[in-house]
Amino acid sequence: MRRIFAAISGALALTLLSALALSVSGSSAQAWPDRAVKFLLPIGPGSGVDITARLFADRLSKKWGQPVVVENRPGGDAMMAINAFIGANDDHTLLFAPTGSFTAHPYLHEKLPYDPREMFPVARISSTVVGIAVPASLNTNTLSELIAMIKAQPDKLNWATATGLNDFLMAGYMKESGLVMSKVPYRDTVAAINDLGEGRIQLYIGAYAIMRSAAQSGKVKIIAVTNRERATSAPEIPTAKEAGFPALGFDGLTGLFGPRTLSAEARDKIAADVKEMAADPEIIARLTATGQNILPGTGAEFAAAIDEQRAQITAVGKTLGIKAAQ
Repeated sequence: MRRIFAAISGALALTLLSALALSVSGSSAQAWPDRAVKFLLPIGPGSGVDITARLFADRLSKKWGQPVVVENRPGGDAMMAINAFIGANDDHTLLFAPTGSFTAHPYLHEKLPYDPREMFPVARISSTVVGIAVPASLNTNTLSELIAMIKAQPDKLNWATATGLNDFLMAGYMKESGLVMSKVPYRDTVAAINDLGEGRIQLYIGAYAIMRSAAQSGKVKIIAVTNRERATSAPEIPTAKEAGFPALGFDGLTGLFGPRTLSAEARDKIAADVKEMAADPEIIARLTATGQNILPGTGAEFAAAIDEQRAQITAVGKTLGIKAAQ
């Protein structure tokens, strides 16, 4: 009788412990966020990424019942925001960033002041449309014609782009293809677009949203986009791959990153909620207007896309003869 009682007591205790564990696990997942959440951005106010962050922050705040604050930390080639994010070591502080702002860092800096492994992909949100543009006065309407012109006039044409991934990939392509152009550095992308429209530079690669007004006014021509898919906001423009230049293709991925302290349950929750918000017609319309393609994805999907981008960058690094910083 005692043995039976002991067996029943043991089974009951095990059941209670299991139920308690499940309850704790469930409440832990539901508890996040239990206070204000902060999105750190490596880009200044007014950009497409900034608009996206604030739009999602507003919707997620309502869903989570907690404030979601957007804080811009531009500067230092995105390192100010990245270091602030890693230094916070807080599961309620997330990095909201385009991958192109940091994936080329190992090849652009002799030493990295941060560990990329501290940035955990949580949710993919969108793909910024990146355009390849020329002056309207330039006698070229396709990528093929542009490349032929560059080859026919070595070192006589000028080009510019935003720093980071765009710059790195274009430099690699030019070396591999034997193209020679003079790069003009710009701190202000608006000034670069103005000079493109005036014909002082003959090629610019950057966010479609920045060059769209100049294209609509007839000052510049956008002859291709680097993205895998055509821009929702400009479906008439071919991708670089469709134009016959897959080496110039890359996606301007943007998403959320979390620290090691962010639980798996919380990461899954964030990704699921982002996907839900991204299906809202109003959000789709707003993001499309800022020159982005909606591309929600899980942390695993985001990580896989980043790995693919890094592999592309590594290949370019070998072409340029640059070793990655540790």
